Amino acid sequence: MQLINHPQDLGVLGPPPIGLVPTMGALHRGHFSLFARARRECATVVASIYVNPLQFGPQEDFNRYPRQLLEDVGLCQEAGVDLVFAPQQLGEGLQTLVVPPPTLTQGLCGRSRPGHFAGVATVVSQLLNLVRPQRAYFGQKDAQQLIVLQKMVRDLYLPVGVIPCPTRREVDGLALSSRNRYLTAHERTQAPQIYEALQLALTKFLAGETDPVMLQDLVLNHLKPLSVEYVELVHATTLQPVTAVHDPTLLAVAVRLGTTRLIDNIRLTCQKAPIIAIDGPAGSGKSTVARQVAQQLHFTHLDTGAMYRAVTWAALQKQLPLTSTVLTTLAQQLDLNLVTSSTTQVWVDGTEVTEAIRTPLVSSHVSTVAAVAGVRQVLVHKQQQLGRAGGVVMEGRDIGTQVFPQAELKIFLTASPEERARRRQQELAQQGTPVELADLYQQIQARDRQDSTRTVAPLIQAPDALVIDTGGLTIEQVTQRICAWASYL
Repeated sequence: MQLINHPQDLGVLGPPPIGLVPTMGALHRGHFSLFARARRECATVVASIYVNPLQFGPQEDFNRYPRQLLEDVGLCQEAGVDLVFAPQQLGEGLQTLVVPPPTLTQGLCGRSRPGHFAGVATVVSQLLNLVRPQRAYFGQKDAQQLIVLQKMVRDLYLPVGVIPCPTRREVDGLALSSRNRYLTAHERTQAPQIYEALQLALTKFLAGETDPVMLQDLVLNHLKPLSVEYVELVHATTLQPVTAVHDPTLLAVAVRLGTTRLIDNIRLTCQKAPIIAIDGPAGSGKSTVARQVAQQLHFTHLDTGAMYRAVTWAALQKQLPLTSTVLTTLAQQLDLNLVTSSTTQVWVDGTEVTEAIRTPLVSSHVSTVAAVAGVRQVLVHKQQQLGRAGGVVMEGRDIGTQVFPQAELKIFLTASPEERARRRQQELAQQGTPVELADLYQQIQARDRQDSTRTVAPLIQAPDALVIDTGGLTIEQVTQRICAWASYL
């Protein structure tokens, strides 16, 4: 393992993908879970250790924040980290700051910590530019920070995926934090009340309560013995206050126990299991892999591509012009159902069309239909309704970017056009429909161009997706790799 202290010494860090875990040191089991996930998903794992002065206010705990570099470096080595970047100076003396949108920073922690998130965003942007990782891992305990950084990365077109990782807790529910060591013995016995209050609100929400005032009062009453800074219910991505609690809503709290400030949060959602999004170009193996992953995990497989094929099939059957208005009206009126057991059956207006939607004629027109904004709006809404409870594997071309950008696991399958044409030829031959390989190759190239250049939801790899080149791999090997990642969710 390498230890680097100066930015100018950062050269070629290792093979991609590179995973970065930014920390301020004082490592605990929460950090180790980030290292472990990065190790599973990346060829090179980098940990940064830097107590960032820009994110501390004048009256905050910068001077007493625990610093234990030698111990932390040893812990990183034990955790399988390849390189520790521990700069002595990074944020000091900066005159250029990255200032996130006030709509994300004025509420919650930003109300009592002015300038905090500008300090976080500035130094994290420095780390991303210096290390140049493909993936950066952050805990969901700091939910506001996570959302601010996701917005920063999108707005500045930084080529990195910001990966949210679940909050790790003590046995009694207290969220792991480097600041927990400040707590006195008595304060430590009080601290679990924070998570207890969040769980009470979640239980009430799942029982049907959607009034934010009622849920807020429930939490405040449970936290009466403590000094509460805030209890707020906000939209899970915009962080704006809600007038009614919809799925999902973020319930966030900040509490002071003596001199220690603790934060925690929970998502109020009906989702009971993870969502797995599998995207990729035509012929990359999405449908077959998704079915097998769903079977092994006992999840539901939702073939979203089949929905677009079904609308295409119906338009061709009715001999309708493939115009935006006609296709949107058709999608709105169509009685489209997916029946999933060991396989997925597709029904349109009471007729099973599972095989009929896979013909070359439908394949040659489905991209045109899928590019219609009105059709996509209708079908994306249906897909979101079908998958909202979780426990689903959904595959398509924009599941991880448009349909479920919050999916816990995003996969992007790819393969060369030649490999995909060969697979398609074998599939059609088994169906008794022989087609020349050269023709299929040209069709796939044309489909790729159309899918990647359309104005509505083009085929784009999600920044936080895990990429698998399926060329040279069996379906079983791809399936096992995805199931191994999913087992840690």
